[in-house]
Order: sequence, then C-alpha cells, then structure tokens
Amino acid sequence: MASPLAASGSFGPPQPHYNYAPAPRAPQQPKPVPVDLPALQNASRILYDQFAKDAQIIPDLGETLTASGGQASASYSVFPDDTRVPYQKRRFISIPEGLFQYYDSASVTSHMGLMPELERAWISIDHKLFLWDYNDGQDLSSFVDQPDVITSVTLVRPKASLFIEEISHLLVICTPVSVLLLGVSVTSVPGHDGRSRKEIQFYATDRNIPTDIEMISVVGTQDGRIFMAGAQDGCLYELHYQETESWFGKRVQLINHSVGGVQSLLPRFASATNDDRIIMVVSDPLRDCIYTLTEKNTISIYKPSGEKAVQHIQTLSNVYKSAQDKAPGSPALTPQSFNIISLHVVGPQESRSGIQLLAITTNGVRLYFAPGPSYGYSYTPTTNTVRALQLSHVRLPPSNLLHPDDHSRFRSSLPSYGQMSQKPSRGFIISAVENACYCDGLLVAAQQGDSDGTDYILCTSPDLTRVGSLGQLNAPQQGGPNQQQYGNFGGYTGSTPSRPPLTEYATLLSIPGRTWALAAVPKLASTTPQNAPNPSVINELARQFGESPQQFMLLTNSGLSFISKRRAVDYLKAVLEEFQTGAIQPLIEFRDSFGRDQTCAMLLALASGNTYLDGDASPNGPIVYASPELADVAKKAFYDFGERPIWTERVTYSTADTQGSAIFSGRREGLALYFARLVRPMWKAKLTKLGSLEKQQLNVPEGTLVTIQKNLFALKDFLDKNPHLFHASPGDTPVNQEALKAEQHSVTELLALLTRTIEALSFVLLLNDYQIGELISQCDKETQQLIADQTFEELITTQHGMTISRALVNVVIDQQIGQQISVDTVSEVLQRRCGSFCSTDDVMLYKARENIRKAVETKSPTERQNWLSESLRLFTKGSRIIEFEKLREIIGDYQQLDYAKGAILLPLACAQVFDSDNTGLEHWYSGSPANDPRQEQANQRMQCYDLVMDSLSVFEEKCGTKRPAQVLPGLDEPETVRSHAYELAFASEDEMFHSVLYDWLIGRGLADDLLEMRPAYLEAHLRREPVTVQKYQLLWQFYVKNGQPLRAAEILGALADSNQFDLDLSSRLEYLTLAVANAKSHPISAGGRHETAIQFLTDLEEKLDVAQVQLEIYNTLLPHVSDAPEVEEKVRALSKQLMSMTELYQGYAVAFQLPALQLLCLHVSEHRDESVVRPIWNQIFDEILNESLEITAMADLILSRVVPLGQRFYPSTSAFPLRHIATLLVRFMLAHKSELPYGWAPRILIQCGAPFIEIWDVFHEMYESQIPPFNDQANVQAISSDIAVLLNDWLEEALRPQSSISTAEFPVGRIDSTIDHYLSELEPSRSETKKVYENIKRQLRHNW
Repeated sequence: MASPLAASGSFGPPQPHYNYAPAPRAPQQPKPVPVDLPALQNASRILYDQFAKDAQIIPDLGETLTASGGQASASYSVFPDDTRVPYQKRRFISIPEGLFQYYDSASVTSHMGLMPELERAWISIDHKLFLWDYNDGQDLSSFVDQPDVITSVTLVRPKASLFIEEISHLLVICTPVSVLLLGVSVTSVPGHDGRSRKEIQFYATDRNIPTDIEMISVVGTQDGRIFMAGAQDGCLYELHYQETESWFGKRVQLINHSVGGVQSLLPRFASATNDDRIIMVVSDPLRDCIYTLTEKNTISIYKPSGEKAVQHIQTLSNVYKSAQDKAPGSPALTPQSFNIISLHVVGPQESRSGIQLLAITTNGVRLYFAPGPSYGYSYTPTTNTVRALQLSHVRLPPSNLLHPDDHSRFRSSLPSYGQMSQKPSRGFIISAVENACYCDGLLVAAQQGDSDGTDYILCTSPDLTRVGSLGQLNAPQQGGPNQQQYGNFGGYTGSTPSRPPLTEYATLLSIPGRTWALAAVPKLASTTPQNAPNPSVINELARQFGESPQQFMLLTNSGLSFISKRRAVDYLKAVLEEFQTGAIQPLIEFRDSFGRDQTCAMLLALASGNTYLDGDASPNGPIVYASPELADVAKKAFYDFGERPIWTERVTYSTADTQGSAIFSGRREGLALYFARLVRPMWKAKLTKLGSLEKQQLNVPEGTLVTIQKNLFALKDFLDKNPHLFHASPGDTPVNQEALKAEQHSVTELLALLTRTIEALSFVLLLNDYQIGELISQCDKETQQLIADQTFEELITTQHGMTISRALVNVVIDQQIGQQISVDTVSEVLQRRCGSFCSTDDVMLYKARENIRKAVETKSPTERQNWLSESLRLFTKGSRIIEFEKLREIIGDYQQLDYAKGAILLPLACAQVFDSDNTGLEHWYSGSPANDPRQEQANQRMQCYDLVMDSLSVFEEKCGTKRPAQVLPGLDEPETVRSHAYELAFASEDEMFHSVLYDWLIGRGLADDLLEMRPAYLEAHLRREPVTVQKYQLLWQFYVKNGQPLRAAEILGALADSNQFDLDLSSRLEYLTLAVANAKSHPISAGGRHETAIQFLTDLEEKLDVAQVQLEIYNTLLPHVSDAPEVEEKVRALSKQLMSMTELYQGYAVAFQLPALQLLCLHVSEHRDESVVRPIWNQIFDEILNESLEITAMADLILSRVVPLGQRFYPSTSAFPLRHIATLLVRFMLAHKSELPYGWAPRILIQCGAPFIEIWDVFHEMYESQIPPFNDQANVQAISSDIAVLLNDWLEEALRPQSSISTAEFPVGRIDSTIDHYLSELEPSRSETKKVYENIKRQLRHNW
C-alpha cells in the first residue's frame, strides 16, 4: 500500500486519545421516505451472512486444541511491550489506609481474597473481617462479631426460600474451630462518577457450627449447597443447613462425604486418607458437579445427588503419566516439577468438543480434560448427566518469554509490525506459579518475581491472526524466531490442515506485592439470540464492539492491580498512533495480519466512534470518539485499504449470454461486518418475553438496546458526513462501473436498514417508556400473538412488523388522547424519534380522530360540522392505512353524531383505496368466480359497502324511534339525515356499490320505490349475473315504467322460457301472457324495430298457444299422477318447463292416447294432414261405437263429444275436417235410420258452428255422388230427408229477427230450383219430407 495514506500529511503532535460526547438516544430523523421492505430484507440477508461468517472465522477452544489431531502444543507469539503486547496494566488501587491501624502488633494473622460479584475484596485481620469496596477506593464494611481468627471467607448462593428475600448471598467464614454463615444483601446505588456501585448489608443467620478441623477451599452450588475440604484430614465435607432442627437433622451440620457419605460407582479409593489430602474443591454450576484436587495431583469428580448425598463419578490418577504420553521429552514435564496448583472450569460455550476442565501446574503447563468415548456417564445440557473425563491435550508453557525488565530495553529498537523480534539477552522460564485465573480462553497466572516485593504475571490469549481464517492475503507464517513449537506434536506439522492449531500471545507483566488472589472482573457479555449463528467466545473480533475488554484483578499485600486484555482494535489504535509519527509499515502489516475486511470494520469503528473503544468506558456510557486526527487517519485508511469492487463475469456456455456479479470492496464488507456486529445481540431475538403479572416485557435489556442505538447512530452520522466513501472514482472502466453500481446499490440498502434500525430502536424504547406490557395487552389477540412471535429483524423488515408497529402506535395515541394530551404533541415525538414507524398518514389519522373528539365536545353546531368535515378530509387522505376495525369505529362515531356525509362517503372512499387497482371490481364484473385470487380485494370492497348499509340502517332506525333529549345540541332532524344519506349513496359512481345498495333496498321491501326512482345503474344491476326471478320481475317492470314495453316483453319471454328458475307452469303462462300484452303495446315507430317487433309478437303468441296446450295436457293428466311412477315423472316434467308442440303431441297426447288433445295440438300448430287427423276422428267414433249402449244413448254420446270439439276447432281443417266428420255422422245415421230423427247429422254440425251452406254442400255432394253407400236408393232418400230438415232450419234462422244470417245472403234461387230436383226424386212414401220441401218453397215465395 503506497502513498495515499502517507500523503495525508503530518498531523502534528499526538492529541488526547478520546473525546467523550454523548449521543442522543432519540436522534431527530429527516422526513421519512416510504419503507422499501424488499430492500430492507436484502440488507438483512447481508447481515445474516456476516453473522454466519463471524461464527466460522475463529474456531472455538476445543477445535484449536485438537487441530491436526495434536495432543500437545506450544506455539506462542511473544512481542516486546509495543503495540502487540496482549495485556496492559490499567490501574492500581492501594489498600485503604484505614486498615493499617488494625495491624497493631507483629503477630497478627491476615488473609485476603476477592469477591467480584460484590465488587469487594475481603481482608481478615485476626478475628476481624473487612470488605473493601475497591471501586470506591476507601469504603470498608466490617464484621467483628465472632472471636476466632478468620482463615478463609467465601461467597456462595443461599438455598432458595430459606432466608428473607433481601439475602442474595452468604459469606462462609472459616476459622480453625468453626464455620459461620453470614447473610449479605446487595443493592445498586449511584456512585460518585456516575456509575452504579453495590451497597451491602450483613444479616446474622444464626447458622454456625464448631469444628475440630479447619475448613479450606469452600465452594457453593447453584442450588445453595456448600462443599469444602478439611485442612488436616483432606476429606470432602458438606456444610448442610436447614430452616429448623428436626429428628433427622440439626439446623447446621458438617457431613464428611469421604467417610461413607458418598455413593461411588467405582471401588473405594484411598484418597480420603491422610496419605493424599484434598487441597482444592471447584464447583461446575452448569454441569452440576464438583471437582477435587489432592496433594498428589489426583482429580476426582462428584455429582451432588439427593439431600446430604453426593455421587462419586470418577477419579483421575496418574495425570503426570498421561501428560508425558502426550508430550514425551518435554523439559516442562518432570516428576519434580509436576504439581497441579489449580483447577478451572471450561464452560460449554467455550468448546463444542466438550473440554470441561483445565488444570494448571506450577511451571505453567495446562492440562485440558474432555469426555472420553461415550461409555458410562455422559453430560449434555439437556440430560444434565456427567461423562467420564480423560486428559485431552497438553499445552506447554512458553519458553521464550521476555523478562519484564527487558521490555523497556527493547522498546527503543522495535521491529515493524509482523516482523520477528530478536532474541533478548535473557528470557524467563515459568517455574513457580502460585495462583491462576482462567476466563474464556484467557489465562492470567502469578509467580514470585526474581526481585523482592514483585510478582510476575504470565498472561496468554489466543492469537486470532494465526488461528482464524480472516481472509488474509499474506497469512502469518507459523514458526519463526518469536514463536515456539515443541517437537513434532506442536499441532501444526508438515501439511496444512483445515484448521491451524492454537497459537497464543504470551507476555510477562510485573506488579508490586505478593499475589493473594486473582479474579476476572465481571462484565456484561455480548449475547447472541439462539436462532442466530454464535461466534466462539475467543472471537473478540465479533465481540469487541459490543462488550468491554476482559479485565483481571490481582490482589496483593500492596493493593489491587487491574490488567486488561488488549483487543485487535486496541492494537489498531496503537498502530494508527505510530502512523501519525510517520511509521506506515505497521499499519499495512496489521491489514495483512487481520485481513482487509476485518481491518476495514475496525477502522470504521474508530472513525465513527463506539461506546466500547475505551476499555474503561461504562457499557451505558457515551460514545467514545478517537481524537480528530486519529479518526481522520482511520477514515483515510478505511477508504484506501477498502480498494475497489471487482466485476466478475461467468459465461453460460449453452447461450451467448454472459452474467456477472460484483466482488465487493473492503469498504462495503467492513460496513456490513461492523453493522452486523453492532446489532447481533438483538437482531434475531424475540421482541418481547412474558414477564411478571403475565405481561409482556422487552426480551433484550433496555441498556443493550440503548447502547446498540448509540453506536448505530454514531455510524450513520459518520456516513452521512462522509458520503464520498462509497462513490466511484473518475475514469473507471465500464466493467468497474458495473461493480461500483452493484456496490452502491448494496450500500444504499444497508444504509436504509441502518436508518430504519435506529428508528426501530427509538420506537421500541419509546414503547418501553409507555409500559410496553400494558400497551400490548390493549391490542387484539391476533396482534398480541403476532408481537409475541416477532423478532427485532421482523419488526424492522417485514409487513407483519409494520402491522404491529401501527397497532402499537394506535394504542399509544389512544392512551395519550385518553390523558387529554394533544395528538400533535404525541405525533411530533413519534415522527421525530421514529418517523418510518409513524408516517404522515398515521399522523393524519390521529388528528382526524382528535377532530371527532372535539366535535363531540363542542356545543356549537357550526363548529361541530367544521370539525367533522376536517376529520373526514383527513381520514380520506389517510385511508390507505386505515385498518377495517378502526374504520368500523370511525363510522360508528359518525353515526352517533348523525354525520351522514362521513358515514357514507368515507367507506366508499376506503373501498376505492383498498382496491386501488380495481382487481376486486374486475372480479365482480367477471361474475365473482370461486377460488379467484382477486376475491380478497372484492371482499374488502364488500366490507366497506356493508358499513354504508349499516349507516343507512342506523339512520332509518333513528327515524322510526322517538328521539331522546339531545345530548348534542344542533343535530339535524333524523328524516333530514336519512334523506341526505340516501342522496349521497345514490350519487356514488361506484357501480359495484350501487348493485349492493339495490340488493339491500330490495331486501328491505323497497323495490317499488327503487323502480319509481330508476337510478343510473339499476338496469345493469338487474341484468347482471347471477339472474334471479326477482331481478327479472323488477327488470320488466323497470322497462314498463321506462316506456320500453318491447324490452319488458323480451324479459318476460326469457323468464317464461328460462330453465334455471323453478317456476310452475301457470307462472310461465302468466309471464307469456304479459309478454304478449307488452309486445302488442309497442309503438310502431319506436326505434325502427317494427318488423322485428311483429315477428317477436308472433313468436310470443305461438309460444303462448303452445303453453296453453301444455297447461291443458297437464290439467288433464294431473288426476292420473299417482297411476305409475313414470306417469308422475312425465307429469312433473310438464310443470317444470315449457315444451315444444312436437314434444307435447308425441310425448303426451299420443303417448297417453288423448285424441281431443291430439286435435288441440294439430289445431294450434295448424298442421294440415288428412292422414293424421282422420284416424284421430275415427278413434273418437270407434271409442263411442265400442261402448255397449242403446242407439239413442250412443247418438247422444256422439253429440256430446263432437259438438264441443267442433265448437272449439271449426273452421280449422287441421283439427276439424268437416267432410270427414259429416261422413262419419251420416254413416252412423244410415246404420240406424229407423231410430234417429231426420236431420240428426246436419243439426250436430250446425251446433259445431259450421255454416248452413257448407253443410248443405257436403250433404248435397253425398246425395249426388252415387258412391257407396250413396248408391243405395234408401240411403239417398235418408240424405234427402236430412237436407230437408237442414234447409228448413236454415230458412227459419234467416227469417228470425236479429239473425246472424241476412236475408240478402240467403241463396233463394238456388234453393228453390234444387228443391224441385229433390222433390222430383223423392219417394212417394216420404210424405213428411215432401211437406217440408213444399213449405220451404211457400216461405221462399212469401218472403222473397
């Protein structure tokens, strides 16, 4: 990397490292832009990718120890006291002066130790116990209420519910002759520097017990049991305490588990004798077991079982031999030097491979124990069982440590970063470790220095540049002058494995005094939600911007020293400071060691500021900013080291297309990485959890959210002030421009997510201020469930998140309005702090609701109308975000206030907005098909229309009930409101709404009123599918009232013909009759449809005729409906639909042998076919002749059958063939001449309505024909007699007053001449006939 950084010029003398400036918790945001959810989701996926990377780049402790199958390792990076030293001394606090007054003689006995949980050191002087608040510096609490010399004090947890609630801890105070329990309560109070400090109070518990043996190494378990070792006998004891004495036990008793009190799965072992005393007891709370260490380096594992009982799990003896097997020939492993001085629990979070115990020897060898093959016992967090352990790995001590005195000598001639330091003139070999502390992969161990009054502290920590996969282009090489590997088991031999073995930074620090106790300073660790990838605990790169660096306390007889782990960002700060003095190379080598992306992420943090930049800063403190000069260097380095994005193209061989993708620059990767690390503790976490009183509460602590927000805001502020960091450089090639375009798009999405996340945190913190549990409980059940399932990520990036945020904002606004707080005040706070969670539309809705409230409160009718009009205007503008339930409430308010305009127009406006692209309307137009995706929008419209109908119903009801004394003066009369409501409804141009409205009115029996009004869309509504009888009935009436009778006739005809309606036959006949009547009233000139109308009328009349035939057939057959099932089926079919004449004739008249109805069919259809009609008449006569009757009765029957048919059908030749019927009658008459009167046959025809002249013509033709039977003279004479009667009847009818036959029409001449012919051929014996003829002639002459 060349000159751009160097060209930044000389920055002058170094400035103070940090400027502290508070970041506002609720920064003012610019006017929000619409939320682009897809862009936010893309950016969220980028963050998740970074989570996954952070979980993979650094292996966990177990993976580094077992890399390449190594059983031992000794790889260390040792540097002089320069930028790379892994630990630094932070501060020293002297023992309070007040204590020295108690050292009143040379023979006092004093002990001391640390209690980090209480932020106290304990110091005993003879029988007096002092607890020193080292944060305060001089504050001492004392306990002097017992007479014996105190030898040890331990802090443990009490058993649940045994003491008063205030007692959160117990002090176990041991003397040579007793053990005493002292209760302690802890409360946090503000300290003098703004940080909280812990205040303690002692409580006597009346739990103490005398003992013959002095107790040492006291530990407590999670459930309050207390274990310890006997100093003289080396046995494992338990201090059992309970609430009251009983038959089975005292309130306090010591149980010796080494003598018969332990259930062992193994044969009894001899460690409980004085030959090998227990010297240390260690509790493992997560695995619920305890470990013991004996003088002879034997380790045992116990598991507390039932009350007063423990279970012996395993004893590890011959640890030295196991260690030698794994590291043969190591000078650090000799029988003389092998002495384990301490045991340390390795938490499950540190090692997925199960390493759970660390033992440290006096010369700094670390022995790691892990479960062996899965036999016997096993431990998993779910089953809570313990697996048998075995030695897994031996970590040898560094042999090339710099002597603390040599650090200053080598500081004057430092090598460049990454170069190897020269071998110092003297090193230091760890040989007499007395005290050690282990925490999350970090080791701090103390041994006496080689000068009086000084201890040397061995400090180690993983070298992440060597164990991690950080994307380094020039990865640091293993080995070298400043590294140590031991033999061929160094864990990194020959070939390159997938994971490098453990390499650690190591250094020696000197501190004043002799070390009594070591402890890790408790800190609020950065957490990762369960459903997000979790970085290993040694991955400080992922954690350094979300938690304080790990610190250790060393208590000596001089005071308390604090040493702090230096993080990668601390190394980078030191390198940047060196750069300011002109040293460029260290910065480049830092980049090469940690990789481009990691370096850019750290540079971005330094440039923008972070709450954790200063290791001493409080987690809840302000943003820490580097000096302006240092921040400027960091910014320039961020830009230059970030390089440019690269466009890579890949050819698809099956086509000529080339596709490409961008490899992003270090700037974009650094931004994504830093952003992801800031939000990791909360991103995938649930928003809330169930708290006390069954109310929801924040799932992530408020302090954590505040800190995250501060850091995000500092980042956004920096990026807003430096937009050029991601801009293109001039002169880039088109390919580079493609890559830059892709990068800028990605960065834009990340920045949008950054802004949205800051606002989301403001929103959540605001909700917390307003009691989030109470707010959630006021939401509906569905929303409550949605909130319970929601993560922070979903709140920020999903539609569900927007839904619940809007619901919660509504609840907040309601709550504030309920407290008479102005909407403007509340909405201004919401928009300023979290604009995208409270849009302008939201604010409009809140103001609109406030206007309704003001309308209710005012007494002025004018003001009320103004407030209501303004509310309607605002609701209409913001209608796109009104939820339906809220809309229902608003309409309810308008109904109560008799505000017809709002109650009608707002739902109609919402219907349009909810279906803005008219997909629901299209669904309705297309007949509302089922399983159509458009149905949802149509349903939303319908819901809005239902609200309009509800308003109309309410206004109707108010007209029908007596109005109570007005609560609100000046409201309009109910009739006025109702009329106005209907006017507004009918004025709508929404056709779908009109259709719903008409159905509603028709359903209320107002169809006639609707027809009188004839509104614009009524015709289309009545014609629209699905059609109904009611719609068609209204439609033809609509046409009649509208002066369109022909259209009415068309609808009636369609109704009569329709097969989709269940109409009876009489109704269909009625509709046809009405159709004919309407068609006949169609004016000739109307619309130029005269010919069509005539044809239509003709068709209708024919249909009517056929329908009447069908009705007659139906009525004829109905009495026979129960004769047979097939008869019933056919008769029912007649009643269901109109049939054609052919169907009626063949299917019914013929099928059921109904000659009269056959004739009717022929008559109506005007089917002229003698061959069809004659057999029917023959059948009629045959049926009569087949009857066993007398001749006169038979003649009467013929009369009764023929006359009605003649009267009905004559002159239809289709149904009443006159000549054939006359022939049938005459044949019957001739067959029975003697028994029938003259004129019987012609008189029947006269009754049928046939004219006299036609009958005479037929009979005269028979008379003259000579065709059998008229070739017989007797038959001819009989016909003559019938003609005489016929002519006489004709004459009488002609002479009768008011006769239908005029005398002028009577054929006098023809009759006169023909009678002469008849008389000339008449037999003499027919005197009666002759008289009739002669009488006719006389009458003719008399009258004509």
